[in-house]
Amino acid sequence: GILTSRGGMTSHAAVVARHMGKPAVCGCEALRINYADKKMVIGDVEYPEGTEITIDGATGRVIKGLVPMKDPELSAEFQTILQWADEIRTLQVLANADTPDDALQAREFGAQGIGLCRTEHMFMDSARLPIVQKMILAQTVEERNEALAELLPMQEQDFYGILKAMNGLPVTIRLLDPPLHEFLPNAEELLEEILVLKLTGDQEDRKTQELLHNKETLLKKIRALHEANPMLGHRGCRLGITYPEIYAMQARAIFQASARLVKEGYRVYPYVKIPLVIHYKELEILRKQTEQIAQEVMASEGVTIDYKVGTMIEMPRAALTADEIARYADFFSFGTNDLTQTVFGFSRDDAEGKFLPNYINSGILQNNPFAVLDREGVGKIMKMCVELGRQGNPGLKIGICGEHGGDPSSIEFCQQIGLNYVSCSPFRVPIARLAAAQAAISNR
Repeated sequence: GILTSRGGMTSHAAVVARHMGKPAVCGCEALRINYADKKMVIGDVEYPEGTEITIDGATGRVIKGLVPMKDPELSAEFQTILQWADEIRTLQVLANADTPDDALQAREFGAQGIGLCRTEHMFMDSARLPIVQKMILAQTVEERNEALAELLPMQEQDFYGILKAMNGLPVTIRLLDPPLHEFLPNAEELLEEILVLKLTGDQEDRKTQELLHNKETLLKKIRALHEANPMLGHRGCRLGITYPEIYAMQARAIFQASARLVKEGYRVYPYVKIPLVIHYKELEILRKQTEQIAQEVMASEGVTIDYKVGTMIEMPRAALTADEIARYADFFSFGTNDLTQTVFGFSRDDAEGKFLPNYINSGILQNNPFAVLDREGVGKIMKMCVELGRQGNPGLKIGICGEHGGDPSSIEFCQQIGLNYVSCSPFRVPIARLAAAQAAISNR
């Protein structure tokens, strides 16, 4: 499980833990974590590394010692209720999954496809990180393409496994989204390593000089990539526009994996999702590149791949110009985590641990907007986006893939504004199926 002293139930650590099906209690301010001495302290009591505790993610309790547990089971009666729910609901329920195991888990829970596959999690693999860092540190396009050529077969195998696991169902793959600095070492830790090397290393030794030079070069690059507000900075499709070769590699990996599976007799439906679009020209450029690569792969492999290209709606400007963007999109996917942040001007990772509880306790906000969709603000923008989007493209498929996709109140709102699907963590799929049926009954 995961236990943190900062954050809250919708901070990034909690979201990732939920996606993994792991218990998490985030923002337990009573505890102090001491990395140097490898212990945590609660009040006057110290808990050294290795102390066994129990984390109850449902209630937020942290319990000393081991509590007897058993794996949850979906009873036969609950399965029957879910079958009834599936007969009634009109919203599709998809899952957010990044690995073949996640995909199979989602399918077992009744997901009708994958609504969000985050490719950056594949880049974080320890075996790949040095290659990713080489790509980021490249000084020329040629150097960057060399690193991308190493990553291509790895990405292709990732997509091969996920598409195979979801045989016959759509898989929506989001191209690289986070800022590049997230894949590089921490600047302060690297500076400390440089200082230690200067103080203790043999400055006449050639290997020491080379190591020092490499670390100092890396530090310069990290500082050059530093942004005051990286979540509103150089990320998402902005990376694809600046470095088109990155998105080109990912698109080629998707279609080469799809081609292999088609030849093997599988039915694959890859949906390529472009993140963080704010202007139709971004999507126009990146869609054209994606389609060109798809045509190249299909021609060289002699297969036909049933694919779609769409975008995430995470920025208010994208929602307000949805009629223009929709002309270049086969689907929209609301990224309600980022959309809530940008509409409110709240940082998800900071607000919960500081002022958001006061806002809820004092009645300014009724709910945590990162847990329950804010219908009056975020919801109003979503409704406008749906109407504008379908004016620009009547056949546009629209859904959500933020954490709200597993919240019953939010699912009901998605029903009311005419969305086609919700996508949530695999372990939330059964609740989403039930909530979608209740929404359909309530809004007949």
